[in-house]
Amino acid sequence: MKPTLSLSLSLQFADKRHRDTLPRHKVIRWLRAALESDAELTVRMVDAEEGQALNRDYRQKDYATNVLTFDYAHEPVVMADLIICAPVIEQEALDQGKTLESHYAHMLVHGALHAQGWDHLEEDEAQAMEAREREILTRLGFEDPYA
Repeated sequence: MKPTLSLSLSLQFADKRHRDTLPRHKVIRWLRAALESDAELTVRMVDAEEGQALNRDYRQKDYATNVLTFDYAHEPVVMADLIICAPVIEQEALDQGKTLESHYAHMLVHGALHAQGWDHLEEDEAQAMEAREREILTRLGFEDPYA
């Protein structure tokens, strides 16, 4: 059993639409499951307009995406901002036949892995990251997000 990690979390709701689905204790549990070291994270729930602007300005992709990770340090403490676009998460959960809670858990785990340097640009990286996500989400009691 891994030791309890220190997690400083700022949880912000610019889009309050799913606030009830994301109680602080669940968000902390999901993030801690994905973290391998102490962390200082901001998780900000945004609407489609803010999500699109951030994706356009920082990734030159003019659409809202599910999660953006701005990682600033990997060690000794992980420091990052995770931007979650509520309307995109809602639509993806619907399209994929998943519960809103399970998709949020997946995207928070996904973002936390990015914050620690994981990536999925190359096929081998994508396979390793997906395997890690499956392992974490199964341990948290969720179904395989890629099934």
